[in-house]
Amino acid sequence: MYKFTLSTDSTCDLYHDYIVENGIERVPLTFTVEKDGVMTERLDDFRSYDEYVAFYNELRAGAFSRTAMLNYSAHYNHFLRLAQKGAEDVVHVTISSGLSPTKDVAAQAAADIKKLYPKFNVIVLDPLTATVGQGCIVMLALKCRNEGKTAEETRDYCNSKRLHIQHFIVASDLAYLRKGGRVSAAAAAFGNLLDIKPIISFDKEGRLFPLAKVKGTRKAISFIKAKIEKEGPDELGMLYVVHTDNLPVANELVEYVRETLHIEPYLHIMGPVIGSHVGPDAFALGYISKSERNEF
Repeated sequence: MYKFTLSTDSTCDLYHDYIVENGIERVPLTFTVEKDGVMTERLDDFRSYDEYVAFYNELRAGAFSRTAMLNYSAHYNHFLRLAQKGAEDVVHVTISSGLSPTKDVAAQAAADIKKLYPKFNVIVLDPLTATVGQGCIVMLALKCRNEGKTAEETRDYCNSKRLHIQHFIVASDLAYLRKGGRVSAAAAAFGNLLDIKPIISFDKEGRLFPLAKVKGTRKAISFIKAKIEKEGPDELGMLYVVHTDNLPVANELVEYVRETLHIEPYLHIMGPVIGSHVGPDAFALGYISKSERNEF
């Protein structure tokens, strides 16, 4: 029997089947799609690859997606369900506190459930990242759980690794970053006109920031390859390629990693919560390195 229950929110971008097969508890975040003047609220709970592709095709067709923090009641109900099932120690991985206050909402809901179930203890783990970086932390926590480590040991191990996760995220259309407030309208228009591709990363506080700007997709790929060649993954060999329905570029990066590093990367399509902010045709690569974040 495991010493704790592993839980996360859907911005980890791990596939539904993986979540189910590994006994991970997941609570879906929400997003709202505006299409033809109609607003619909949806759950980030896709079950098939086609659902991801359909979402990005909606954006290409002119729909606009907004994201929202998972509310208190959803957290409360999630933890209540776990407590009612007999869970006591829980490690719950949220989206980065640099992007959302979800961590604090989860902690408050867990504290309120503890009033009803005194043995119910939740460690809220802030990964200081999102999408496959967050998924990486979930997978490390899963490894700890399966090895029989305690919730506290798992927290300490994951916290020791989180600032070693490197991120290189390339958006295809700056309009989505403009809508999310990441770049100004003028910068987005100018950048798209000149085919400027910002390389986005996470800082040590878990916030997104522009690491570099290059002209065109080919130079963006070259930038990522140069970073890998300067310092690749550590001994864990965990590397992730993620995309927003841009499989050709994603596959190119996967083949490069296989041939250069001789490891098999994880390939994922990004979910709608973070995907709403970068738009279709984006791609990213992340991995755990020996150096801390953005130090090489």
